[in-house]
Amino acid sequence: MHHNTLDTQKEEPLRNDIRLLGRILGDTVREQEGETVFDIVERVRQTAVRFARDNDPAARAELAALLDPLPRETTQAVVRAFSYFLQLANIAEDEHHIRRRRAHDFAGSPPREGSLVHALDALAGADVSPDTIADFFAHALVAPVLTAHPTEVQRQSLIRNHRDVARLLDQRERLQMTPDEEADNDLALANSILTLWQSRMLRPVRLKVIDEVKNGITYFKETFFTELPRLYIQATQQLQKRYPEKIWALPPFFRVGSWIGGDRDGNPFVTAEILREALRLQSAATLNHYLEEVHELGGELPLSDLLIKVTPELLALAEHSTDHSPQRVDEPYRRALSGIYARLAATARFLDGIEPVRHEIGSAEPYATPDALRNDLKVLTNSLKLNGSAALAGGRLRRLRRAVQVFGFHLAPIDLRQNSDVHARSVAELLAKAGRCPDYEALPEAQRIQLLIEEIATPRPLYSPYIDYSEETCGELNIFFAAHDLRGKYGAAALPNCIISKTDGVSDLLELALLLKESGLLLPGEKPRLDVNIIPLFETIEDLQKSAVTMNGIFQLPAYRELIAGRGNEHEVMLGYSDSNKDGGFLTSGWELYKAEIELTRVFQQHGVRLRLFHGRGGSVGRGGGPSYHAILAQPAGAVSGQIRLTEQGEVISTKYGNPDTGRRNLEVLLAATLEASLTDHENQIEPAQPFHAVMDELSQRAFNAYRGLVYETPGFTTYFRQSTVVSEIASLNIGSRPASRKASDRIEDLRAIPWVFSWAQCRLMLPGWYGFGSAVDGYLANNPDGLATLRRMLKSWPFFRTLLSNMDMVLAKTDLAIASRYAELVSDADLRERIFSRITAEWELTRKHLLAIEEQDELLADNAMLRNSLKLRAPYMDPLNHLQVELLKRHRAGDTDERVARGIHLAINGIASGLRNSG
Repeated sequence: MHHNTLDTQKEEPLRNDIRLLGRILGDTVREQEGETVFDIVERVRQTAVRFARDNDPAARAELAALLDPLPRETTQAVVRAFSYFLQLANIAEDEHHIRRRRAHDFAGSPPREGSLVHALDALAGADVSPDTIADFFAHALVAPVLTAHPTEVQRQSLIRNHRDVARLLDQRERLQMTPDEEADNDLALANSILTLWQSRMLRPVRLKVIDEVKNGITYFKETFFTELPRLYIQATQQLQKRYPEKIWALPPFFRVGSWIGGDRDGNPFVTAEILREALRLQSAATLNHYLEEVHELGGELPLSDLLIKVTPELLALAEHSTDHSPQRVDEPYRRALSGIYARLAATARFLDGIEPVRHEIGSAEPYATPDALRNDLKVLTNSLKLNGSAALAGGRLRRLRRAVQVFGFHLAPIDLRQNSDVHARSVAELLAKAGRCPDYEALPEAQRIQLLIEEIATPRPLYSPYIDYSEETCGELNIFFAAHDLRGKYGAAALPNCIISKTDGVSDLLELALLLKESGLLLPGEKPRLDVNIIPLFETIEDLQKSAVTMNGIFQLPAYRELIAGRGNEHEVMLGYSDSNKDGGFLTSGWELYKAEIELTRVFQQHGVRLRLFHGRGGSVGRGGGPSYHAILAQPAGAVSGQIRLTEQGEVISTKYGNPDTGRRNLEVLLAATLEASLTDHENQIEPAQPFHAVMDELSQRAFNAYRGLVYETPGFTTYFRQSTVVSEIASLNIGSRPASRKASDRIEDLRAIPWVFSWAQCRLMLPGWYGFGSAVDGYLANNPDGLATLRRMLKSWPFFRTLLSNMDMVLAKTDLAIASRYAELVSDADLRERIFSRITAEWELTRKHLLAIEEQDELLADNAMLRNSLKLRAPYMDPLNHLQVELLKRHRAGDTDERVARGIHLAINGIASGLRNSG
């Protein structure tokens, strides 16, 4: 049976789950808010179904008549009802994905794209030798990096509630239940949904950075602690099975990183104290996990030495233990584990000042390093393996050993990031106060470079504890001083990276190097030593175009090249998807990123340095998002050489990693794609991609002109944007710890990319994900009569172009012009509204027409039935939220100061974001 048919017939259980949850939510609303509110919700839903299904103008008028006169109290209840419904639909969908995967496993379907088996099959098909694969793992690094998200709105309590609902649906799916058990499950679901209804969806105060840190840590507790070790074990077993002649022991190449607590770019609330506390919380979570696992192992290994033999090493561990209970005198593994537990408890107390929940027996020395702990655990493993208990060394003990190797005592490496302007100001002040250079910022680039190289080479510091510096410079230096201490305390792996955003030249990298020297993270001398990675981030279109020149320039400086040689001749470069998109539009941003990667790959090869790309992708397509598997395979040939880092944005972290099952699948996808992209030529399989570059250049130029023409060159566009979207309301929300704009201004240039994309998503236009494509193809076809055939060939044979179009297809399917037109009505100047909205509509029609022509399809998402159905299921619950949001914005902007109006807007923002799933 072909697996698409297997899928389409299986949508029924999803509809049933959604009906079930919808019914329980409806009952809850009726019982809590009364019959009247329940009736309004039902009528709104049915009318919205007609509006969405038939685009029926009568339904539109009826919706308006229903919604406009709603009193404030009722409005809020209605907004909450639809928002919660969408959250419940998301849970049902995630459970459905798991159900589909299990169905395919039962049916023995062929391995799916993105699975490890599929990737290994592809390598075998391309005749990649086991030695090449082993070499890949020896140098590999795959690292998703969690970032906080200014528009991530989920509260911990809601996330926990969602988890309960998911668990209950899962039980209904997997267990054969008696009528009593089923009634229990129904009751538990109803209670979960009642709790949800009686919980506050929004935070009353702005989120603090530390709350974001704690949010990030929950994903480790829920998913990464168990699923990452599982992925390593699964990969090892699959390789062992395929290539039995080799012994496969994988290094810890797969890690999860974090920006939360280290990303200072535009966030004044990230300080040295916050960084210390973030690492302390991370470390505490890790050690608590180890304590728990060691305790469980004690329960699992009551083996008696009256019945088994043990190694002398294990006996020594047991003898050395503080556990002298006569009950356990013949249980060496338990005694050894008591000793390990006591040492771990001491470690937790010493590093993080925490008391373990269960007290240890006796007192012991803390572990100096994670390796010391791994060695003790290895003693257990060896003893079990040598004495007929090998099977018991698998499972929990094996996962724990891997966890210690991957998470250490620090949990996740935290990246430090700051804007190049801030570095430059700090360096300027240090140089001026030390009497070395009165006005560094006035120097031309060449002189800056000369001066910085000299300063980095000398062991004499510029900084003095007896001089007063500005608050900004003190804050910056304190971060680096703290980083130096924390690396000593938690190990070098805790803080390995420093990122410079808005990098546009060589001096930006050297300024950071100088600050690192001042804080002991770069040691000058005979053989200078750099202790952290210096990572430039290229963000605007212009910076991307100059990126290879910048890297070539820095590699030509012998002093810098020597530092990189000391770091194993590897260098990381970060590419900014979001800002390049805001700057030049969707098509141009994608193309310039692609070209920058080709150029960077060339420059790095020339200088004999291994390039690691760090992709700063957002969750939404307008910020480089979209499915990770295809995104990685759409990189130019040679750009992924076994190493990749990519950001996982706050708003999609909960979708991807909130559930352990889905989480492991998403981790596996990253590994599979990196393997395939590194070891096969997926780019030129059908025909060489090179000849298509000229076509892309022309399309990109035209799309750039259309996009810039609208966003930056149309008078009044900024006013249109501010009045027709929720951008000003987003700025005042308590949804993230950092401000929405980089500086106090109304300019789009200064607005952060996230609120920019998020605002367009809320009004259902999604403009940053497609605008300009229609005009580009139009102009190209007018110039090239046989152009359509070329574009169709590009779609079939070039992964880059295919991914671009498939992401655009998804975004266009999520747009809704009828609803967007209601937001346009918020623009007070009718002439401006008409002028701009008609341009947007015309471009949308053109884009859709050309996209479908190239794809040779009659409708959007023609080959993605699952997403098409999902959007159909959601529309009737999302549309009313948009209509209500418009209504509330009218009231709010007309001067209605009632707290409930503002809260209603917030709630609607939240609900629409849940409905779109990847919106900012």
